Amino acid sequence: MKPRVFTQNPLPQDIQAYLNEHVELKIWDKTDSLTREQLLNELSDVDGLLTSGTAINEELLEQAPQLRVVSSISVGYNHFDTKAMKEYGVIGTHTPYVLDDTVSDLVISLMLSAARRVPELDALTKRGGWEKGKDQEMFGVDVHHKKLGIIGMGRIGETIAKRAKYGFDMDVTYFNRTRKKEVEEKLNISYQSMDDLLCESDFIVLMVPLTKDTKQLIGAREFQLMKKSAIFINASRGQTVDEQALVDALQTGEILAAGLDVYDQEPINENNPLLKMKNVVTLPHIGSATSETRHAMAMLAAKNIVAALTGEGSYYAVKELQGVEVRL
Repeated sequence: MKPRVFTQNPLPQDIQAYLNEHVELKIWDKTDSLTREQLLNELSDVDGLLTSGTAINEELLEQAPQLRVVSSISVGYNHFDTKAMKEYGVIGTHTPYVLDDTVSDLVISLMLSAARRVPELDALTKRGGWEKGKDQEMFGVDVHHKKLGIIGMGRIGETIAKRAKYGFDMDVTYFNRTRKKEVEEKLNISYQSMDDLLCESDFIVLMVPLTKDTKQLIGAREFQLMKKSAIFINASRGQTVDEQALVDALQTGEILAAGLDVYDQEPINENNPLLKMKNVVTLPHIGSATSETRHAMAMLAAKNIVAALTGEGSYYAVKELQGVEVRL
């Protein structure tokens, strides 16, 4: 008998076909959004859940007595209560590597857009505000040969560093909980303390996972350490930044500009002052949002859940749940 898998995510036909070869697949195909109560009902007799952000907590695990694997179509997994999952013997998997280049592309685009004021000047041009002889009013700042400080040197941090170093001749430094000398040698970049990085960098990119240690990692003190000409980029998680402190820093000229793909509340509240600032580029959390990458992520998530349920092949378990004893 094939293991049963449920997903509320629409899947491409080739991924559905792959899953149907190995599992008994049920997809939420109703036009109405799936409520939490309906989800819990659907999970009463399934072995696996394929999801992209559902909160996996004790409430859910209690209502899913057969659940053995949760496969997330994401690299981040702060929606996993890993302690509860370990206690219940439920594996959690994610999709690293396949989105590294795509997210790095977006980070570079945020840097360029904020530095050269691309959204602001695009809007000005379209509303007929372009006047000859006023070029100086449209000046931005250079990206090439500037100093980039990356906080968080994971896989995505490495790909950002590579693009910045070899694409824009930037002086790249980084801060990470664990120093990575092999990355320093490979990419010719330098390690700094976080305070030194904040004080000296022209561009600061935050790329850390959301944990109890990184929640509001960047706050008023950190913004005060930055140059007044600094441009701050966040494509990690919104809660890694004290958002009010960011607003204050931008409004008072503590920093020059920001490029943001993530926010404390998502979708962002329409009254959030960040949306009214010309010196802030705001994107709707689209770091991995290309058709090619999202397809690759969904396929990897499907392979993860099949491998974990059937014992055939390997899968990417999140580090806190590697080697977990799966409940029978």
